[in-house]
Amino acid sequence: MPKMKTKSGAKKRFSMTASGKVKAGQAGKRHGMIKRTKKFIRDARGTTVLKDQDARIVKSYMPYDR
Repeated sequence: MPKMKTKSGAKKRFSMTASGKVKAGQAGKRHGMIKRTKKFIRDARGTTVLKDQDARIVKSYMPYDR
């Protein structure tokens, strides 16, 4: 059997934690910051861990990164 390929867009956007959860950048911070609340900007710093439903989809894109 040939090796499965990793989606190149997924490997640039997501990474795995040591316990196997999917880490991703926070959404909604590219533009329009003037209309966002200060609380939103503060809470959206750094990265976040995806929910299980979304993580299952991303893990199918990255078969060897577990």
